[in-house]
Amino acid sequence: MIRGLLILFALLLSKFSLDARQPNIVVFLTDDQGWGDLSVNGNTNLSTPNIDSLAKDGVKFDRFYVCPVCSPTRAEFLTGRYHQRGGVYSTSAGGERLDLDEVTIGDTFKAAGYSTGAFGKWHNGMQFPYHPNGRGFDEFYGFCSGHWGNYFDPMLEHNGKIVDGEGFCVDDFTDKAMAFIEGNKEKPFLCYVPYNTPHSPMQVPDNFWDKFKNKELAMRHREPEKEQENHVKCALAMCENIDWNVGRVLKKLEELKLEEDTIVIYFCDNGPNGARWNGGMKGKKGSTDEGGVRSPMLIRWPGKIKGGREVSVMGSAIDLLPTLADMAEVPLKSEKPLDGTSLKSALLGDADPELADRLIFSSWKNKSTVRSSKFRVDTSGKLFNLSNDPGQARDISKENKGLLEDLDAKRVAYFAEMKGELGTDERPFVIAHPGHQFSQIPARDATASGEIKRSNKFPNDSFFLNWVNKEDHISWDAKVEAAGDYEVEMFYTCPEDSVGTELELSFNENKLLGRISEFHNPPLKGADDDRQERVESYVKDWKRMGLGTITLSEGEGTLSLKALKKPGKEVIDFRLFVLRRVE
Repeated sequence: MIRGLLILFALLLSKFSLDARQPNIVVFLTDDQGWGDLSVNGNTNLSTPNIDSLAKDGVKFDRFYVCPVCSPTRAEFLTGRYHQRGGVYSTSAGGERLDLDEVTIGDTFKAAGYSTGAFGKWHNGMQFPYHPNGRGFDEFYGFCSGHWGNYFDPMLEHNGKIVDGEGFCVDDFTDKAMAFIEGNKEKPFLCYVPYNTPHSPMQVPDNFWDKFKNKELAMRHREPEKEQENHVKCALAMCENIDWNVGRVLKKLEELKLEEDTIVIYFCDNGPNGARWNGGMKGKKGSTDEGGVRSPMLIRWPGKIKGGREVSVMGSAIDLLPTLADMAEVPLKSEKPLDGTSLKSALLGDADPELADRLIFSSWKNKSTVRSSKFRVDTSGKLFNLSNDPGQARDISKENKGLLEDLDAKRVAYFAEMKGELGTDERPFVIAHPGHQFSQIPARDATASGEIKRSNKFPNDSFFLNWVNKEDHISWDAKVEAAGDYEVEMFYTCPEDSVGTELELSFNENKLLGRISEFHNPPLKGADDDRQERVESYVKDWKRMGLGTITLSEGEGTLSLKALKKPGKEVIDFRLFVLRRVE
């Protein structure tokens, strides 16, 4: 009798434990993929069955909004707050960093006992504590810059340590995400997968490209003469590669019997990065018009969210943190007020009048816009009825003056508040932080004097070249957080006559001398894999050299790289320093 009661109690306890388990969360965020780049939204140019299945088995939002460009959307997803509040105002050179007093979704779920991992493009700060490992993510594999220059076997990082990627980067990120899921299957996890495609450079494996290179496209941009054929075809091929990888993750969840316990979310960071079919909407990446800020949003949670439905209320990237916390019953960790709101009621099919009447704002640089359930006031103050005019062709301001005045006043007030929140950026680049073993110091974050040139106007994956004058130098406004000894590894190339070049790395009174003993002069890399000529910098296979150990004193100052001796025509081409704290 007693034994039977014990067995019954154990079974009830086991059932209670299973029911009480908080859901796992997998978030896919793609880069420069527009609302129209999915077959679930009507595009017959491509097929995305795995992504589409999230709408079939879960819900699809009719209207979901993000920012016009990458890093602001990521910041808003991470914090539930408009990006200006977190100090994000640019996509490079430090302006993409999320202020350290902001609490992220990683912080929130880690505090609740979740294992947390991010795999792909971070784009909200490189140096710790801006680094994902400092923002609540136990595991990070990928790159922290705004874009990358090579997608096949690229230089990446794992928790700050530079590593060689394995194959096509999106496939590689997916492999690492699946390994993280498998390694954490016994406890709740947050797996953030921010892919870096279809952002340029336009590179994709042959088996995906071959399907599109000679294909006749039926769906065209509203101004088809603006399309670049190979750019469009490669973007679509990249989207099908994304779909294949999403399918691999969904299959892994099924194999591990985690399907029922996992919330899966899929969305994009801005409008498409070129002219291609996008439902006739006006605007693309960089625009605050509908086509620049409308994103797909698909959410699946079997058994909890009834599948096959379309959610009519509007949502935004700022809503995802409060929504996921609400659904997982995780307490919000931030003491700052959120701009987003939980969409749980809409996901569960419950009517919420407050959600139906809400306004969503979008802005970038000096542009701003406001969206109601039916209307948009654009950055010039014109009013459009998007329910019947997605292309924003007809300004209806004159016949709706009262509505325009009300919405435009709110848009102007929002934008003034955001400009006030942003303030002036006086943050130095943090190096040598006690919380992390590694500090990356890239050319992206530096300035150069004299004749030294940056390899491209887009700095994210650039390097310095044309160092022909010994008197020129490279420098960073930096802050050493923890005094100590640091091994310095330099990534460089140079011709044979530059062997013997002597360099000095200094920070205030601290100095390190090094000498180039090996030449390494590879060609530029990337063009052979591009399906469309790129606008970003090409890259190189960089030589890694131990420059020596430098003793650094705590405080702010200028980190500077100078040439003391120049035997050849040039000093070096410079890409990166990595500092490793000596224990």
